[in-house]
Amino acid sequence: MPLPPIDPEAQAHSERLRGLIQAVIAEAGGAIPFSRFMELALYAPGLGYYSAGSTKFGRAGDFVTAPELGSLFAECVVESLAPSLRQLGADSVFLEIGGGSGAFAEAAIRHLDALDAMPARYAILEPSADLRERQHDRLRQRLPEALAARVEWLDRPLGDEDWSGVLFANEVIDALPTPRFVIRGGEVMEEGVCVKADGGFATVDVPADALMTAAVRHVERERDEGPFRDGYRSELLPHLPYWVQAVMGRMQAGAMLFVDYGYPRREYYAETRDRGTLRAFHRHHVVDDVFARVGLQDITASVDFTALAEAGTSAGFDFAGYCSQAAFLIGNGLEQRLAAQEAAAASETQRYALRRQVQQLTLPTAMGERFQAMGFARGVPFEAAFLAGDLSFRL
Repeated sequence: MPLPPIDPEAQAHSERLRGLIQAVIAEAGGAIPFSRFMELALYAPGLGYYSAGSTKFGRAGDFVTAPELGSLFAECVVESLAPSLRQLGADSVFLEIGGGSGAFAEAAIRHLDALDAMPARYAILEPSADLRERQHDRLRQRLPEALAARVEWLDRPLGDEDWSGVLFANEVIDALPTPRFVIRGGEVMEEGVCVKADGGFATVDVPADALMTAAVRHVERERDEGPFRDGYRSELLPHLPYWVQAVMGRMQAGAMLFVDYGYPRREYYAETRDRGTLRAFHRHHVVDDVFARVGLQDITASVDFTALAEAGTSAGFDFAGYCSQAAFLIGNGLEQRLAAQEAAAASETQRYALRRQVQQLTLPTAMGERFQAMGFARGVPFEAAFLAGDLSFRL
């Protein structure tokens, strides 16, 4: 299907962001790292994709996330994390990284309250002022006042205080501005972005720094195929351990749960995947040209779950488990949650919608296998949440 046309207002918005990025590239001497381009394209204040006012999530946006399908996803996540919250007590914190439209928080808070596991604080770390406002409006309008009062928005991680609780991030790591590398003559180069004569953007290869080079060589040592061949290009997040430690702050005890799409390292960097996983989304279309429609399309890369396992354990947490989204949901009460919602449904149409929601969440051709869940714990039991389909042997 062809991409829908861009209206003049949106095109003007895109051109303003393009001009900003062009100015940043000129100031930098003619090229910036791809990660810097991605950061500006997604998060430039007032202009970036996540910072501007267009609809991102759901059928009216560019992509659908699991919480947008209905409340079953959030309820199963809560079922997995509620035992940790109960053990940690009423002073614990539920920290959600990147709140999206607020759909997850709404359903999660309702189910936490139903399970008598609602902590004193439900904190949302949201870098986008536009999304934060939308989340605030949604939760204030739809939640009981007493529950809405427990929600707070953070400008920065909980780095100034010791805290215990749970940390949850759904489709967050895939949106971190990612560096890109390419092998040239056996040497590691970093992908940069420059401006073409016509004002568009193009890639240019620049020498990689010591951190990027060391990270690429570390991956090469674990590949079945050995060193990357000349011309191999992909993404790599050498700063992922620092990001995990930053968002968890001074977390003393609790559980961390990450859900995203990606692969274990050996599959991520397979010889056949020599162009990486980078792509864009616009109106439910996958767009290969990440330089097109700047500011109007999401830019994303898949997650290296082996790197995430290394980052979580290097932060001082125990690895709790790794499995597909389908296995995670089924192992954390999906059948029971579906039965409860079907019993409360007012019509067969609503029951059909619930069954359709389950299909989208669990079928291999939908989200079930493409998305995976990974957990970490310190001082609380969390391993049982991943027993339905453990995939840690693939890491």
